[in-house]
Amino acid sequence: MPETRRKYNPEFKEGAVRIVREIGKPIAQIARDLGVHEGTLGNWVAKDRAEREGTEGLSMGDAAELKRSVRRCVQNQAEEVDHAQQRVQRE
Repeated sequence: MPETRRKYNPEFKEGAVRIVREIGKPIAQIARDLGVHEGTLGNWVAKDRAEREGTEGLSMGDAAELKRSVRRCVQNQAEEVDHAQQRVQRE
């Protein structure tokens, strides 16, 4: 029998996350009290924390773009090293 997924409206999610932030009880206990799987509530809390931390420094989008840029730079440097090694070997 297929498992049915419950859908929660944004207000419920925000309220649940606010309870975790303000009351400070363990996520598992609050999840039980609200009738939500603790992993689900944990995901909501993690997303909220990431969004809040993103406002203090880089946004999540900017951080992702920075990571892609760094990967491209590392890739380019690795290619340059390979080309230099090939030139040295030919000499």
